[in-house]
Amino acid sequence: MRARTLDNGYAAMAKLHKVLSHPVRLRILEMLAQCGEACVCHLTAALGRRQPYISQQLAILREAGLIAERRDGTLMYYRLTDERVMDLIAASRNWAAAKYGESVQFPSSEEGPLPGCSCPVCSRD
Repeated sequence: MRARTLDNGYAAMAKLHKVLSHPVRLRILEMLAQCGEACVCHLTAALGRRQPYISQQLAILREAGLIAERRDGTLMYYRLTDERVMDLIAASRNWAAAKYGESVQFPSSEEGPLPGCSCPVCSRD
């Protein structure tokens, strides 16, 4: 019975790491940690990807329990469900920087309204 419990624990960890093994999903999680919550159109504009692609990545993160959603009219907003996931991402970022040095680059966060985004945050005057 002990081996089965051990396998279940490692299987859960592997499942989490599989979800975190995608660069765009990592970036989405970082953006949500920085801004608190964001709508699909904002993430689409910030990442320069098509909406269906971003929605697909959000669905994977939601199914893994890493993000939650809330509807406001026609917009769907996403937020982290547990800030501890950012500890894993920070550890990975530090490891990559130590391992690969200057060849590892992480994008900076966009400040202010994003071109091409019609969300309330970006369209505020």
